[in-house]
Amino acid sequence: MIKKILIANRGEIAVRIMRTCREMGIHSVAVYSEADQTARHVVYADEAYLLGPAPANESYLVIDKIIEIAKKSGADAIHPGYGFLAENPIFAQRVEENGLIFIGPKPKTIALLGDKMAARQIMEKANVPIVPGMKEPISSTQEALQFAQEVGFPILLKAAAGGGGKGMRVVRQESEIEEMFLRAQSEAQSAFGDKRIYLEKYLEKPRHIEIQILADRYGNVIHLGERECSIQRRHQKVIEESPSPIVDEALRNKMGQTAVTAAKASGYVNAGTVEFLLDQDNNFYFLEVNTRLQVEHPVTELITGLDLVREQILIAAGEKLSLGQEDIQFHGHAIECRIYAEDPDNEFMPSVGTIFNYREPGGPGVRVDSGFSRGDTVPIYYDPIIAKLITWGQNRDQAISRMKRALDEYVIHGIQTIIPFHRRLFELKDFVTGNLSTHFIQEHFDQSNELERFSEEELQALAALVCAVDYSEKKRASGFISQKPIQNWKMIQRYCQLINR
Repeated sequence: MIKKILIANRGEIAVRIMRTCREMGIHSVAVYSEADQTARHVVYADEAYLLGPAPANESYLVIDKIIEIAKKSGADAIHPGYGFLAENPIFAQRVEENGLIFIGPKPKTIALLGDKMAARQIMEKANVPIVPGMKEPISSTQEALQFAQEVGFPILLKAAAGGGGKGMRVVRQESEIEEMFLRAQSEAQSAFGDKRIYLEKYLEKPRHIEIQILADRYGNVIHLGERECSIQRRHQKVIEESPSPIVDEALRNKMGQTAVTAAKASGYVNAGTVEFLLDQDNNFYFLEVNTRLQVEHPVTELITGLDLVREQILIAAGEKLSLGQEDIQFHGHAIECRIYAEDPDNEFMPSVGTIFNYREPGGPGVRVDSGFSRGDTVPIYYDPIIAKLITWGQNRDQAISRMKRALDEYVIHGIQTIIPFHRRLFELKDFVTGNLSTHFIQEHFDQSNELERFSEEELQALAALVCAVDYSEKKRASGFISQKPIQNWKMIQRYCQLINR
C-alpha cells in the first residue's frame, strides 16, 4: 500500500495529482521554491516543504533535497508529474536506491527511450514504422549533405536526447546545412548537455497523433485511443483533442496495436505515450515515447472515464491492470486548450506578473486544471502554463461550442494570456472542419503577412482601436464601469473585414 506520496513538481499538475491522492485516501507532500511559497499546490497539499531559491536548478531540480524531504516526511513514493525531473533516469534510479517507489517507468526504460537513436533502433527491430533517417549521430555537415542527397530535401536535424522541440532544425536547401547544424548542436548541448544530432527525412504538413498506453509489471499492455496534437507553436503543443478528426476505427486499432507493440518491445511499465507522425496518405511513423504523464492526459480521461493518475499509482504499487483492451470504450469528444501566460501577438513571449482578477469558467462539460488563483504571481523561472481548459461534448461540434463559451467566460487580468489566440483559432474554418497539421499556426497566424494587407493609415487606425478597447477593459476590471467585457479580437476582426472589402 502507498499511503503518502511526494509530488516533485508544482503548478497545475501538482494539484491534479494531489486531487487523486485525496480521493484514494493517500496523503500528499508538496515541495516548493521561495517563489512558490503561497502557490495553490502548497496550500492544497497535506504537507509542504521548502526546497530552496526560485531558480529550478536550486529547487525543483535538486535530486538530493527532494529525496531528503521524501524520507523526512515519511513518503512511500514520489510522483514526478511532467517536466523538471520526470524523464530523468538518474532521479528515478536514486528514488529506488533510497527505498522509495518511483511512480513511472523503470530508470533503464527512461534512459533507453530518452535516447532517440536507441529508441528508433528498438522500434525498427519490432517492425514499428519509423521515419527514414540515420541510425547513428552525425559529426559533420558533410554527412548531413550526403543524407539529403540520398532522401532529398527537406531534412530534419534532431537532438538525440531530450524533446520539446529543442535542438530541431529543418533544412530545405544545401546552403542552410552548416548554419542549421551548428544551431541545432548548440541548442542540444545547452538544453540537454548532449550535442549529438541525427537526421530524419522531413515530412511536409504531417499530423501529430499520439497513443496513450497503460502497462503493468506482469506484461499486460493496453492503449486508450489517440490524441490529436497538431496545433503547435515552436514544436510545442497548444491544443489537443480526442478522438482525432481524421482517425477512423480501423486506423485507431492499427495505431493502438502498434503502440502496444512499441511498449512491449521496450519493456515499458506504467502510463506512457507513443507519439507518431501521420502523413497526408494516412501512413504513420514512430516519433518518440514520452515516459511520463502527458500535459494533455485529461482529454483521454474524459472520453474513457478513467483516472490516469490513479492507474499510475496502482501500477506503481504492484497491482495488475484491472481492464483489458476489450473493456476500453470511448464516449464523446474532448478538447484541451493550454492556458499559457504568453502574449500571442508578440511571438508568444512569456508574460509575468500578478494576477489581480481571476475567474474560471464552468457549466456542462467544462473542466479546469489550474495551478493559480487570484493574487498569485506568475514567476519568470518556470514554464508559463497557468491552467488547462478542457471541454467535453457528445461530438466534436458540441465540444468546440462549449470551448468557445468557456473561453469567453475565462477572466484573467494582470498578465497577458494565450486566451485571445484560442478564441481566434476556434473561429477558423480549417480548425472547425478538422483540416489540421503541425504547420497550422504558421500558416494561419503569420502576423507579418496579415499586416501587409493594410495601409499605414489603416494600421494606425487599428492601433488606436486596440488602445481604446484595452483602456476600456482595464477600467471595467478596476470597477469603474460594469458593462459586459469587450472582446478585443472580435472588434478587431470586424474592423479588418470592413477595411478589406
